[in-house]
Amino acid sequence: MFAELFDEHAGPLHRYLARRVGVDVADDLVSDTFLTAMRGEDGYDPGRGSVVGWLYGIATNLLRGHAKREVRLLKTAERYGVTLAVAESLESTVVSRIDARSHLRLIAGELARMPEADRDLVLLVSLAGLEVREAAEALGLNAATARSRLHRLRAKLKEVELRHA
Repeated sequence: MFAELFDEHAGPLHRYLARRVGVDVADDLVSDTFLTAMRGEDGYDPGRGSVVGWLYGIATNLLRGHAKREVRLLKTAERYGVTLAVAESLESTVVSRIDARSHLRLIAGELARMPEADRDLVLLVSLAGLEVREAAEALGLNAATARSRLHRLRAKLKEVELRHA
């Protein structure tokens, strides 16, 4: 069903968005529109209107979000007297920190329940940025053992993330 929707509506939707924000941004917005539709975040209700109206409604909401972000970037550039690229970099840094905090909050309980040696291994590699070999040395582990343990632990953490996604 979504493949048919995409085939039928992506072109016209892209042309509309490209006229508003340019081709590059339109590419992203069209993708995001169909991802949102597939996830059912704005569940389609035929009683409320056509599928075209639903898709363009999603796209319009995403476009508004893009416009708000653009205005924030312009205000940041004005306030700090920097170029848009620098303003975008500043915003990206803030967003990355927020994402990292959200991610950490998500897996914090699982990390707390891990045996100390496992938690140390995960944190030495992920937070300290050590290579697995270096973390193994720091913990007095065989490098191969550390690699397989880390693989298992990452898989476990990924399951936690997927359950909350």
